[in-house]
Amino acid sequence: MSDFSKTRGLFHMPPGVIYLDGNSLGPLPLAARERVAKLLSEEWGSQLIRAWNTAGWMLQPRKVGDRIARLIGAAEGTVVMGDTLSIKVYQALASALEMRPGRRVVLSDNGNFPSDLYIAQGLLRSLGPDYELRVVDPEAVEDTIDESVAVTLITEVDYRTGRLHDMRRLTEKAHAAGALTIWDLAHSAGALAVDLTAAKADFAVGCTYKYLNGGPGAPAFIYIAPEHAESARPALSGWMGHEAPFAFDLDYRPAPGIERMRVGTPPIVALAVLDAALDVWDGVSLQDVREKSLALSNLFIREVEALGAELTLASPREDDRRGSQVSFCHPDGYAIMQALIARGVIGDFRAPDVLRFGFTPLYIDEEDVLKAVAILKDVLANRLWDAPEFKQRSLVT
Repeated sequence: MSDFSKTRGLFHMPPGVIYLDGNSLGPLPLAARERVAKLLSEEWGSQLIRAWNTAGWMLQPRKVGDRIARLIGAAEGTVVMGDTLSIKVYQALASALEMRPGRRVVLSDNGNFPSDLYIAQGLLRSLGPDYELRVVDPEAVEDTIDESVAVTLITEVDYRTGRLHDMRRLTEKAHAAGALTIWDLAHSAGALAVDLTAAKADFAVGCTYKYLNGGPGAPAFIYIAPEHAESARPALSGWMGHEAPFAFDLDYRPAPGIERMRVGTPPIVALAVLDAALDVWDGVSLQDVREKSLALSNLFIREVEALGAELTLASPREDDRRGSQVSFCHPDGYAIMQALIARGVIGDFRAPDVLRFGFTPLYIDEEDVLKAVAILKDVLANRLWDAPEFKQRSLVT
């Protein structure tokens, strides 16, 4: 049984803050400070460049990748860290398309994070006019999968509404049609009991600064199913993905397995933060996390709807169709969210009118939910949001 009172004490949380935005950026794990301080003084500071060997820096992308593999139902040696999520989407998509040379369609949905669509648009434009990015409503994905589709590029949990795709069913449908699958786990890893092996997913990618609490700009991960590990050709044939990087050959030879998906020099400081953040998961069951998260989000939905306010639920009501966030719509959603943040309830806003609230039981409990709803009631009932300072848009919403 997971002890969430214990995990709560593993994070730094500013006094007076109810943090409902872990779906966008997780809070600071206390262990990260000590881990980074040790790296700076004892490794980089004392060992200098020798630390690539003496401190095991060169092995970190695989070691940390194996720790994440446990949280997403992947086998050891199938996940590697590095670069950004956009880079990992590009790598997975380019490799998958090359593995289906007779097909030209990438299928996605309009609930996908726009960055994934941008990456696909750019890659397909480079490949030529015969390639098509086919974007449909989330509900239409399953019926749109046919023999023309080379790859499905789907984010398991919709970033705006929290709508949850059925990974197993869509992967099975894709495979029956001869297509490959890429799953973006940005809003799944650390929130849901993902099982890539059981779902028979071909590729998966994800970021680590949300539910995995790796910090702003934390490195992304990529997964390749074992049966594809030796055949997937890395389009970004970087130095670190070479079979023998320090042989300095002029011709590229891909490294065995998942190592070929490494590109540039690994961000060692960022990996140290992430590695410390993953300690939080020792002794924690993702099934317990999921059950508690659903209980918290259902409590929030009930309490908010009981206010009778002009907020419309944008997230699916059914537990098996929703991730770990709850979204409500309001024409003045941005200003309402800013007023909430000013009162210590931190969520975020997504255009055009969505207020997002994330429920992460590692550091959120029922008392937090009820306090947040009480503050929301005050903000709405007294129109506290209707002030000029709350309507001025910041760079990040």
